[in-house]
Amino acid sequence: MGGWILIILGLIPGVWSGSWDVTYENQCALKGTSVNLKCKYDYPYGHILTWIGWSKLSDGGSLIPLSDLPSPPNHFTYTGNYRGDCSLMVNNVQSSDQGAYYFSFSTTLGRWRSNKHALLSVKELTAVVQPYTAREGDTVMLTCRSGCPEPTDIVWFKERQRVWSSVFQARRQDAGSYYCAILGQETVRSASVALSVHYAPTDVKLSVSPSGDIVRGSMVTLTCSSEANPPVAQSGYHLYKDGEYVSSGQSHVTLDIQPRHRGQYHCQAWNNISWRGSDRINSSEINLDVQYYPMNVSVSVNPEHIVEGGSVNLTCSSEANPAADSYTWYKRTETIGSNTLIHVGSGQVLSLPSMESSHGGLYVCNVRNSLGEGNSTEVVLAMEASQHGTQSLSVLAGIGLFLVVILIAALLLFRMKQKYEADKNQTKLDVRLNGRASNSEEPQDAVYSNIHILPSSPPPISNPYSPSASHRDLQKNTSRSSEVEIIYSTVTIKPSNRNAPNHKKSWSKGKEDDISVIYSSVVKSS
Repeated sequence: MGGWILIILGLIPGVWSGSWDVTYENQCALKGTSVNLKCKYDYPYGHILTWIGWSKLSDGGSLIPLSDLPSPPNHFTYTGNYRGDCSLMVNNVQSSDQGAYYFSFSTTLGRWRSNKHALLSVKELTAVVQPYTAREGDTVMLTCRSGCPEPTDIVWFKERQRVWSSVFQARRQDAGSYYCAILGQETVRSASVALSVHYAPTDVKLSVSPSGDIVRGSMVTLTCSSEANPPVAQSGYHLYKDGEYVSSGQSHVTLDIQPRHRGQYHCQAWNNISWRGSDRINSSEINLDVQYYPMNVSVSVNPEHIVEGGSVNLTCSSEANPAADSYTWYKRTETIGSNTLIHVGSGQVLSLPSMESSHGGLYVCNVRNSLGEGNSTEVVLAMEASQHGTQSLSVLAGIGLFLVVILIAALLLFRMKQKYEADKNQTKLDVRLNGRASNSEEPQDAVYSNIHILPSSPPPISNPYSPSASHRDLQKNTSRSSEVEIIYSTVTIKPSNRNAPNHKKSWSKGKEDDISVIYSSVVKSS
């Protein structure tokens, strides 16, 4: 039926006239769109159109009918007519559709194919983000390039969400994948391109593990986290305790937690991107609380000096977390073969209103909390002497000290007096010896003798009225009184100067050759 239509149209005068001719318009199409290759043809009058067709020039240089190309159904659609329009529609253009296309037709009088061709260029949308790496607050521009000269209406999407402006100030939430598309043909789109927005650390947090109560001796891990682009490196995290630097790194592990580790902790994150003028962002502080049983239990005594009848307070103190909830006092008692502790009171303060001798001894304080208990060292409680006795002892001690001082002073004065007398006698003796030595021509040695006649024993008492006794006693006394004891002493004195001139000696005339003199003194008791 179609052949008859072509024949009838060919026989109608004025439908065709002129010479053989085919004209094309080159086209540029975006990948995924549909394009109409515009074409017009003509042939001489009297010919009857019998066949039309399109072919494509292969890479090898041969023409291949479109029906022989591997393409989906209705990929190529003839939209022309048999009256001079030979246009061809290419649907869902792909890169393989690019190339040269030829139109051919036949009539009852011959077959004709133009030497010219229609050139189809296939392009793709290209999305460009400038800059593709921006800091928060930088200006970002989105550009879509098609490669085809015809202007097209472009729309932008970010991860399937419409972007209404192609120029904006970068925010951290703007980071992601962008692509552009043809308005009304949103399936015709570019490949995605990523925008990276760098920003300083945010949401900096410090966490503690375990999260519950922390008991002395357990293992504790402090971990710092943040959101940042680029991510914070290990060396970009710093841990602080009470404002003092502790360590670097995202995690800090304490294997044996102790009460000294208690305090306010915070971490600091840094990735070389500043925010509001600061490039180091701090987390909020957390309080690390370490619980432990009572430690360093001690007892204080008030007053320090305890006297009989006075009041005494024993106060127990300790370090504990949670705080101590029980204080118990014990006193050690010693008996033959046993040594026990006796409970004597409760409470942080043990009061003894009136001190007695029976209260003296060793006291111990026991402290408890929910985690355990601890004991103090034993404290000795002993009374001192009464205040009056103490004052008497002080007075006696002062008097004794005063007497000792007086005695020492007296001894010193006595020694000084003895020395003074000895020096005085020595001076007199030296004067006498020097005077005597001057009367001797060559005095060399002098020998002095002292004769002490000791008194005899006292006569026995007799009857004074007996004549015989009186005569006999007189004889005895005379005999005893004549008994003397002589003690000799020799003193040799070296002259100070043998060359001294000789002087006339009044008492040693005729004895110039004597070199020594012997002196004697006789002491006789009456």
